[in-house]
Formats: sequence, C-alpha cells, structure tokens
Amino acid sequence: MGQLALQRVSPLASLPRRLPSLPLPSSYSPSLLFATASPRPRRHGFFLARAMSSHIVGYPRIGPKRELKFALESFWEGKTGVGDLQTVAANLRNSIWKHMADAGIKYIPSNTFSYYDQMLDTTAMLGAVPSRYGWKNGEIGFDVYFSMARGNDSVPAMEMTKWFDTNYHYIVPELGPDVELSYASHKAVDEFKEAKALGIDTVPVLIGPLTYLLLSKPAKGVDKSFCMLSLIDKILPIYKEVFDDLKSAGARWIQFDEPILVMDLDTNQLQAFSDAYSHMESSLAGLNVLIATYFADVPAEAYKTLTSLKCVTGFGFDFVRGLETLDLIKGGFPRGKLLFAGVVDGRNIWANDLSASLKTLQSLEEIVGKDKVVVSTSCSLLHTAVDLVNEVKLDKELKSWLAFAAQKVVEVNALAKSLSGVKDEALFSANSMGQASRRSSPRVTNAAVQQDVAAVKKSDHRRSTEVSARLQAQQKKLNLPALPTTTIGSFPQTADLRRIRREFKAKKISDIDYVQAIKVEFEKVVKLQEELGIDVLVHGEAERNDMVEYFGEQLSGFAFTSNGWVQSYGSRCVKPPIIYGDVTRPKAMTVFWSSMAQKMTQHPMKGMLTGPVTILNWSFVRNDQPRHETCFQIALAIKDEVEDLEKAGITVIQIDEAALREGLPLRRSEQEFYLDWAVHAFRITNCDVQDTTQIHTHMCYSNFNDIIHSIINMDADVITIENSRSDEKLLSVFQEGVKYCAGIGPGVYDIHSPRIPSAEEIAERINKMLAVLDSKVLWVNPDCGLKTRKYSEVKSALSNMVAAAKLVRSELIKS
Repeated sequence: MGQLALQRVSPLASLPRRLPSLPLPSSYSPSLLFATASPRPRRHGFFLARAMSSHIVGYPRIGPKRELKFALESFWEGKTGVGDLQTVAANLRNSIWKHMADAGIKYIPSNTFSYYDQMLDTTAMLGAVPSRYGWKNGEIGFDVYFSMARGNDSVPAMEMTKWFDTNYHYIVPELGPDVELSYASHKAVDEFKEAKALGIDTVPVLIGPLTYLLLSKPAKGVDKSFCMLSLIDKILPIYKEVFDDLKSAGARWIQFDEPILVMDLDTNQLQAFSDAYSHMESSLAGLNVLIATYFADVPAEAYKTLTSLKCVTGFGFDFVRGLETLDLIKGGFPRGKLLFAGVVDGRNIWANDLSASLKTLQSLEEIVGKDKVVVSTSCSLLHTAVDLVNEVKLDKELKSWLAFAAQKVVEVNALAKSLSGVKDEALFSANSMGQASRRSSPRVTNAAVQQDVAAVKKSDHRRSTEVSARLQAQQKKLNLPALPTTTIGSFPQTADLRRIRREFKAKKISDIDYVQAIKVEFEKVVKLQEELGIDVLVHGEAERNDMVEYFGEQLSGFAFTSNGWVQSYGSRCVKPPIIYGDVTRPKAMTVFWSSMAQKMTQHPMKGMLTGPVTILNWSFVRNDQPRHETCFQIALAIKDEVEDLEKAGITVIQIDEAALREGLPLRRSEQEFYLDWAVHAFRITNCDVQDTTQIHTHMCYSNFNDIIHSIINMDADVITIENSRSDEKLLSVFQEGVKYCAGIGPGVYDIHSPRIPSAEEIAERINKMLAVLDSKVLWVNPDCGLKTRKYSEVKSALSNMVAAAKLVRSELIKS
C-alpha cells in the first residue's frame, strides 16, 4: 500500500461504462425541476455571449448516502482494497460533476473531493510530510496520507482543528525553516483529467498559499514565534509546477480558495499575499484566475489589496455572511473583471429567497457591468446536506422551506438564467410561496417563549457563591482523590447498539425490550469503569444517536432528516437538526436514563447534557431571528433539565459546550458580543443549582487560548478540554500567567487516533500539567468522548490513564 499513489492509479480503469449518477434534485416540485435542468450550453472560447454565468465553490464529497464514509472505514479495517476505495471515490466525483453539468453550471469545480481533508491534500501536494511518518520522496500513498490524518501504531496523528467558524475539521500542517518540499501529489491534475475524459471542463481548486501558511503551525522543536510567511518562496515553486501540469492538461481556469482574507490581517500579511500572487503572475499566464473568499466580509484593506491584483480574472465574495461587501464594491471594482457573487447560502439549508437574491445580483450588475456577474454559492456546499430528494419523512410544508446542496445547484442556475433575461416564472412563484408559508406558519412562533427570552436578558445569571467555596462543598460530598479520573461521556457505539436503536425507532421491538437492552449496555459500561478504577463515571450514552440530535428530537421547534449528513472530519459525519421555530422542552429528556445509571454504582454518575451554544452551532439554525435569541430559548430548556436532574439526585452534571469556540466570529470587532451572549446562555442553564451540585463542561478541537477569560467567565466548577492532539498548546496559556481556580482536565490522550499511549507517556503529560496547574484542581481524562473507538482500544487506553493518575498521585503524596 505504501507504493500506491494517492490518485495515480487510473480512477477510470475499473468503472462501469455507464456511470451511476446522484439522484436529481427535486428543488421545489418535479415538474419545475425538469423545467430548470436545461442542456448545458456549448462553450465558445472563454465566455458565452450573455451566458448564464454560474459557479459552485465546492460540493459535499461524502455522497448522498455516506458512500465515502463506508468505503473509507471498510478500507481502514482491511475489508476492502485500494481499488475498491478508488472506485467509490471516482463514482462520487463523476456523479457530482455530471449533476452540475446537467443543471447548467458553467464553472464546475474539481479537486474539491478529498479522501480526508483538503488542507491535508495540500500538504501532500507540497510534500510537507512531518519526518515522523518516514516518507522520503515520490508520490504520497494512502499509507502515509492516512497516517498523517489518523496516526498509526507507532506515531500520533497531526493536529486537527476547526476550519474557520464551521464544524468541519482540517489537519493542521506542521512547518519549520528546514522543511523540505517537493511536488508529491498530482491529485489536482488527475481529477481535472478525469472530468475532462467525461467531456466536462472543470475549474481546478487549490487552497491558496496565504491561507495554507497562516493556518499552519510550527513543527515540534520549532520556535513558536516562527513566521510561516517566510516559507512563501519555498512553496510557490511547487504551485508553479501544478500550474504547468494543469495548462498541459488543457485547463483554462484555476480557483484559489483564500478564506484567510476575511480575517483581520496585518499590513505585512497583506503585502505577502500581494507579493505571492505577483510572483506567480508569469506562471499563471494562459489561465483565468479566480480567488474565492468566504465566511465573512473582506475587510477594506484586504479588499483593496485583492482587487488590485493584475493576474486575477474574477473575485469571489460571500454575500450571505458578508453583508458589507456590497458597499465595498460600490466604492470601486476593477474594470473588466468578473464578480463571482455568492448569494446562495453554502452553510445552511434554507431555500434561497430567489427574488431578493435577483435584486442583489441586478444591483451588482449595475455596478460592475453586464455579463460581469457570475452567480455563485457563498462558500463550498461541503457544509450543507447533500440532497433533499432523499428526505421522504419531512412534511411537505417544511420541505418547501429547504434546499440542500443538490437543490442549491439548481437555485444558482435559476438565478443565473434570470439574470441573463430567462426567468423561470413558475419556479420563482413556487419559491415565493414557500417563503411566505414560512413567514406565516403558526409552528414557527411561540409567544410565551419569546416573553421568557425577553425576561432572561434582564439578569446575568451567575451562581451566588464563588467557585472556590463551591468546590470545597462539593469535595465534602463527593470525597474524590487528588487527580480524579473521568471520561468525557460517550463509550463505543457498537453495531449491535446501533441495530437496537434502529429497531426501536422502526417499532420492531417494544419499549420494555429496548429499555432492557440499553440497561444491559449501561451495566457493561459501569462495570468496566469500576474495574478500571475510574472515579467519576458516565453511563456511556448508549441511548443516544448524536449529542445534538438526541436533545433536538425531544425539543419543540426542531426537525430531523433521514440523510442530511454533513462531513465533520474524515469519515465522521453528523446529521444536524433543523431549528425552524421557537424552542421549548415538553418533558424531561435524560432523567430516566441518568437515574437508572446512578442506581448501578456508588460512584458519582455524571448527568450528561449538551449545552445551548453547542446545540445552536451544530444545528442548521433558523435565519429569521438573531442567533442569540434562539440560543437563549435552548438555554431555558436545558436549565429545566439541569434542575430536574438535580432533584433526581444527580450530583455531577456535565453541560458540554464543545462548539463554543467554533461560533466565534472571524472578525475581532464582532467577537465580544458573541462571547457575552454565549457565556450568558451557558450560565442560564445552571444558575439555580445548589453549591454541592458540581457543574462540568467540555470543549474540544479548537484554539481556546484566545478566549480563556471567557471560559473562566462561564463559571463552571470543572472543565475538561482537548489538549493532547494539539500538542498541549492549551498549557501555554497557564505558563503565561493566567490563573484558573476551577477544576480543569486537559485531555491526556487523543481519542481520534487508534494509537494507545502508554501509562508512562500519560504520566509525563500529567506532570507537564502540574508544572502550570495546582494538583487540587487538576483532573485526568481523555481529549474527548469514546464513541468512535473500539472497546479493545478503550480498555487499554483507560487502563493506562488510570495507572498514570495513580502513579503521579503516589508521587504527590511522597512529596
């Protein structure tokens, strides 16, 4: 496997003559769909006369039924081979390209497919492989590629963190002054050729050099102050080799994704961006260049720098989250250039208001000129569900409010046709009716909930006692040892467990049989933790499908899909709930199960809840009211659940806020407001519990150092937080003098890798923590939940974790 190139094996070799295609999107009704799916116009030169100029930034790669997920996991488990995986991947790519071509999209992206992550693909393209993976030269194969992503028995994986403010995770490049680079993956060129062989001309997409470098981190042993931009001269020659190969293959366009431009970049960073593209100008000759930005407004200085580039043919902007970009364009747009206008939301599932978008496009056309506006998505459709046609259980009214990726492709094309003067009146009318239905539907608004939220804003909802006094009261009740051990919540979700939940949902087994089956699973998990010697237990969450969906299913104002999956990382997919209306909790959600589990042990048993900010950030959220209003509604529902758990005798309650950092706005000017309401929402959930009730929270896979004061302001009694996969980056904030008085458990091992750390390795991590944290507040726990791991891995890793805690505990007693 080490000798097999990532993409060099011909992806067409083992395909059937007729390629399977994704189901056609039923945008608003079948008859309207066929009216919009016109044949793709022939190209003559680079532009079409008054053409329907349409573009998609990127498309989901997992498949409408998670085909890529299952192919990857089968491959990793050794059940299938390289050829099987490549065939599934090729079928998915070809179906996606065909769908866009059939819908009439002019600028179709390629190289947005990935076996794991697009940033990791760029690392492979540049040959920027950390030395620990043993790669020397040649085309990077699956063995090295997946070792970087997942680790292996010998070495840990590379760090994984959130892609801007989304729930997608990317693999963080590790770079330093001595990094040796080479053109080591030809994936971008191979996929362009693959599409071309099907008769589809595509726009190859590359992560831009500035975004790649500024999202990288110093490799181990490299000074933390190392300037990534000093490597620009090392990576540009490889980009140039890619350009040469693409031109030789017949490419006429290239797209650079530079979302980093929406951040608050300094003058030196903007100059480096300008210099890089000026340096590449001669190499890009013969290619039309699109630079795509997304997720927010482009700041004024960045806009000026970007639009002054001579080598660029078109500029892509997000007009969904970038509400001020229109004003910048009014102030000046380069003559003769194309504006790729992202008016169709790539991050949510609501149907586009076609009439409103058309007005925006027409105003833009008045500024930049006719035939100079290309209708596009606000960002890659990677962040939305794949196809609404697979949702047979959603009711007709709600379905008329929605559009998944496949439907958004149709929306883009419909807007492009309308802008060119060929308006589909029937489709626009159906869209208008759907918009009106949503605005007037009684299922959306609950006056009592609106009143409760208005009242909430009048208090800051702090617990009346300081955390130090609460911890003393809790210790008297819980009597925990120094360095108490715990886990984050979930235990492995086995195939049998998933089958039981499926059968119960399908009403194939009775309530009694289901409860008994889950009880048996609880007993297994509790017994294992007791045998291992863990101090504060969890019930393992056997009854839960997903940490957000489980709660949303029991709250009003939520709807659920059957196949609305979105990639989180690698093969990990989530199915975000849809928040369409005001939120209430009709009845208790977890009390029955938590009480059952607590009765099985004398140890404290955590009540496990997902916090309001995480439920919000990991859902498709209604866009007809401010996000914080919806978050406060969820907070009040979780508050009721916390208080019911306390009444039921649960003394430790964990309210996970894994996604709090993820929702932080990308621009500094907007961050304080977000953190104020997000922290307030968390405090609402537990403001009225007794001092002896210990409130935990959990956060993972983001950079927390810059919001540490807001984390402290959450006023939780204990926080468990990812630490090991990010190479203990979190500890640096305490080395810099931040005093944390509450309990804290920085993760001691990475649960997203199959690698099992030794007790000695974990003990070393604990001792590093004790160098900056008081032993009286330190907890010992994994980075995150154990849902994705096998029991064999969990038993060994937790056994080593407990052994390490006991070892360090004994050393503390001696000293």
